[in-house]
Amino acid sequence: MNQKVLLLFALITATITMAQVGGRYTYEFLGLVNSPREAALGGKVITNYDYDPTQGLYNPASINPAMDNQLSLNYVNYIGDISYGSVAYAYLWDRRTQVIHTGVTYINYGKFDGYDEFGNPTNSFSGAEVAFSVGHARNIPYTNFHIGVNVKLISSKLEQYSSFGGALDIGVMYVHEDWDLNITGVARNLGTQFTPYDEVYEPLPFELIFGISQTLQNVPIRWHLTLENMQIWNVAFKNPDMEEIDLEGNVIEEKINFIDNTFRHMILGLELFPEGGFNIRLGYNIRRGEELSIVDKRAFAGLSAGFSIKLNKLRLSYSYAKYSTAAASNYFGLNINLQ
Repeated sequence: MNQKVLLLFALITATITMAQVGGRYTYEFLGLVNSPREAALGGKVITNYDYDPTQGLYNPASINPAMDNQLSLNYVNYIGDISYGSVAYAYLWDRRTQVIHTGVTYINYGKFDGYDEFGNPTNSFSGAEVAFSVGHARNIPYTNFHIGVNVKLISSKLEQYSSFGGALDIGVMYVHEDWDLNITGVARNLGTQFTPYDEVYEPLPFELIFGISQTLQNVPIRWHLTLENMQIWNVAFKNPDMEEIDLEGNVIEEKINFIDNTFRHMILGLELFPEGGFNIRLGYNIRRGEELSIVDKRAFAGLSAGFSIKLNKLRLSYSYAKYSTAAASNYFGLNINLQ
């Protein structure tokens, strides 16, 4: 029976992966990093299986009893005047293993000056989007596998246009407690628009993510390896700034090979003192670093770092993520133990 469940999950994700390669998506905010912890570890980290309820927003298979009565509040000062955040809470309702997870993710795009087709100023306008989610995870009996599902309702309003949609996240996680090893895969944003902005129904930003992490023996370090955007293999593109001109005037473009694409799916993260009252987090997003780097100038794009401090029943977190010399983001988080 367990093999049938895993096979069905693989077939569903493979089918949807084939159907949504390429194209432009709506509700792109669903792919934003949800917390300072994830941001510091490079973004899209899905392998944490502990107290942090924010992890359940990205990977429902991580929902577990340790999240009981934990409330997480997160805020991001994003690029420009854009800000976004998330709220997550989990409740163990039968005192054993039945955990219900709820969450809200929102983004505020700020205010924009409106102009007509002749360039005359009109009324200013704004834009915002929000997603409400409910999730639950179950252990597959007599195994170390956990499977979880998030159900999301999505609302978006951009100027005078609005849209409403729904999506599912499906995750499977293998937890080997003796080795402190977690291996997981998530199919995110399987869904559709119920009502489009105008007449055209747009696809959601489906993504297939795999991850593995482990705490080293006798060393207070947990390493994380995440493989993002696995539904699209060719994520690398040629950078025009890397073009060269030979002596005969021929333009030599940057060559993108199998190795380039392989590494651009990877996100690397390290967490020092992961179970302590104070910990330090470091990460590197390889694709972000390659795409946002500046030729012949050190920009530190793709790097991120942060820390957290536990004060009784509160845990404060902060992270800083570098995108380029002109853009960076600050992430703030507060985890409250309500027990």
